[in-house]
Amino acid sequence: MTETSLVDLVGVGLNATDTLIALPEYPERGSKVKYSQASVLLGGQTASTVVACQTWGLSTRYVGKLGDDDAASLHARAFAQAGVDTRIVTVPEASSPQSLIIVDGGGERTVLNRRENHLLLQPQDLRREWIVCARALHVDGLETAAATTAAGWAREVGIPVIGDLDELYNGVEDLLANIDYLIVSRNFPQMLTGERNLEQALRRMHRRYNCTMAAATLGEDGVLAWDGSRFLLRPAFSVPVKDTTGAGDIFHAGFIYGLLQGWNLERQLDFACAAAALNCTATGARGGIGSVQAIQSLMATAPRHAAAPIAD
Repeated sequence: MTETSLVDLVGVGLNATDTLIALPEYPERGSKVKYSQASVLLGGQTASTVVACQTWGLSTRYVGKLGDDDAASLHARAFAQAGVDTRIVTVPEASSPQSLIIVDGGGERTVLNRRENHLLLQPQDLRREWIVCARALHVDGLETAAATTAAGWAREVGIPVIGDLDELYNGVEDLLANIDYLIVSRNFPQMLTGERNLEQALRRMHRRYNCTMAAATLGEDGVLAWDGSRFLLRPAFSVPVKDTTGAGDIFHAGFIYGLLQGWNLERQLDFACAAAALNCTATGARGGIGSVQAIQSLMATAPRHAAAPIAD
């Protein structure tokens, strides 16, 4: 695929090699805990989102940065196997990003990650033609300057930008101003705006950054979205949870898939919730990426968690 080939989705952002350790419960401070095995799997916010969209039949391109180690080779093979077009910036004699993930008996995960500063993607690493030949752009927030540059290029040519943010990174305001569909973690709106009420915080985000939609993912409570005229609260689907790693990444993938199909917002959010739920039934950030048919079947048959009131 050439650098100017049109793809459905370009993703600019994080990748990681995840070492998952399953424990009956999260260890107490100062304790010693035995574990039976550790699984090495691939993850990363944007990388996992891109792989899911490719799995569902979209054409995709991933732009990111890796070292020249065995982990980078694992990523390269996985992208190639999935059919993802890649633009990888390689840093010689560097270790690729790593995450250690503890998964407790209820499937909840705790993440410890390591990334060398010179492995952060920079604006000068990007080429405009990688970004603008797409129907949509997806970014996360850690490599803020690079994401902002890519989002600015996309905005210039009318490409919708989807953002996945969970921290107040330096320079995040400039990035937010270039995102159309802002889907963030539960606490991000309050951290950003200082507004305790989630609904009011989402309204303020929407108004301040003039985005098409502002939404927060809420775990078992699903997702709350504000499109400028109404709130949509879509509860999560109830499934046997094995591992919540990657749930947010696959939620974003489901939302993007629905967006590019031209579905209405309610259907987009439901498909995203179902895709995330299905992924939680298996181990790893990408372990439960199901087919479109499997996700739609879950939407039709699985019960949903009771909608929880949005606390002040």
